[in-house]
Amino acid sequence: MELDRRGAELLFQVLTEREEKNSVAIASNESFSGWTKTFTGPRLCAAIVDRLTFGGNLIQTGAESYRLVPSPRPGPPHGQLPQADVIRGPS
Repeated sequence: MELDRRGAELLFQVLTEREEKNSVAIASNESFSGWTKTFTGPRLCAAIVDRLTFGGNLIQTGAESYRLVPSPRPGPPHGQLPQADVIRGPS
């Protein structure tokens, strides 16, 4: 998915207005270095990543996306979630 400059600026504005007021959860199959495919302006991309990660918690599951796997795979047993690593931001 690619956002035009105006869409990226609006997202940055929403993130800025929510800062320290409410939580934001974003899921991505792409590493931060690949976000330049979505946010085509490198400075704006860096600003959005900075806004999201400053004082935040990153959860990295280390698992492949089930949507990207060509054939269905059985998930974890009912009621169990896969192991995840939590990287805590500065307090």
